[in-house]
Amino acid sequence: MNISLQAYYQQYRDNLLLDVLPFWQRHSLDQQQGGFFTCLDQTGRVYDTDKFVWLQARQVWTFSMLYNRLEARPDWLATAQHGADFLLQHGRSPDKSWYFSLTRVGRPLVKPYNIFSDCFATMAFGQLSVATGRDDYAQVAKGTFEQILARRDNPKGHWNKAVAETRPLKNFALPMILCNLALEIEHLLDRDVVEQTIEAGIHEVMDVFFDPDLGLIRENVTPDGQFSDSFEGRLLNPGHAIEAMWFIMDLATRRNDPVLLEKAVQLTLNTLEYAWDSEYGGIFYFLDANGHPPQQLEWDQKLWWVHIETLISLLKGFQHTGNPACWMWFERLHAYTWQHFPDPANGEWYGYLNRYGQVLLPLKGGKWKGCFHVPRGLYQCQQILQDLLGKEMEVG
Repeated sequence: MNISLQAYYQQYRDNLLLDVLPFWQRHSLDQQQGGFFTCLDQTGRVYDTDKFVWLQARQVWTFSMLYNRLEARPDWLATAQHGADFLLQHGRSPDKSWYFSLTRVGRPLVKPYNIFSDCFATMAFGQLSVATGRDDYAQVAKGTFEQILARRDNPKGHWNKAVAETRPLKNFALPMILCNLALEIEHLLDRDVVEQTIEAGIHEVMDVFFDPDLGLIRENVTPDGQFSDSFEGRLLNPGHAIEAMWFIMDLATRRNDPVLLEKAVQLTLNTLEYAWDSEYGGIFYFLDANGHPPQQLEWDQKLWWVHIETLISLLKGFQHTGNPACWMWFERLHAYTWQHFPDPANGEWYGYLNRYGQVLLPLKGGKWKGCFHVPRGLYQCQQILQDLLGKEMEVG
């Protein structure tokens, strides 16, 4: 594929500004009860009215972040505040933890078992405090972050269904997100807290969950960082690993650490090569590290977030190191992604493809897909491509 940097930049920017964001602004705002609908079908029609707190918060974050970093559009800020008002009124339990899901009018459906509701609420109100200068938003972000730190060794608390003492395991997702979360509300935290959180996150991601013998990142390890020969212990989640690598690249750049940067780039490439479907294209959702059948029946599906996060990591890797393998894989993955996921007729991206690249579920949003990965990824990619254009880097 011979596409100019300018053409790539325009494609990502136009899709963000002219397609994806208008889709969510047009279809997702609940003007009667507040908050956002996320269960949207192919055309944007609402097919379920339950509201998932982490997706509400993600959409608040997305529009706040773009208001702060891309363009101060009043309608973007109004969209963010529309969701924030609903969250503040209905989203928290009496102990200030965030519920997982609510009815349309805001009555709690699922208790605060999932700490990621708290993580994305922190991000949302952190960015919204920057956009508005409101101290009450800042205090919500800071208070929620402190609760996350208090829960990080046992994120699910008494809602954990596993008998922990039989096979105790820790999961990659929280250390991964903490690497990024501290930076999101850096303006609200003591410098020492930020640096300690970053240091701990980098150590967990790059030392504890990285298996040097495998050359890849495991999704679950024992509390002392060892391999567990079980379904969970053998599980590989390529999308998680690669998404974490662009967080690490950002931190390595911040710390001026070229060794860490190179390791993150190489891990991105290693994971992509391992998880690429050489027969039908695209990245597998789950794999078993020992080549056994995965427990997840959806293991061979191709998901939107895995592909857009990988595009970010490849572009950042090329931006910072000039590694030609990053650009080669970017072009290959770009071609697959843009052939299969965007829906130019109705807007936004499909979320779920089968192994062969056919649309498996025609939804544009649901319980797990909302206004987050696609707009964040399009924003990240267009920013990197703009930087590459300014540097006139050689990509051919």
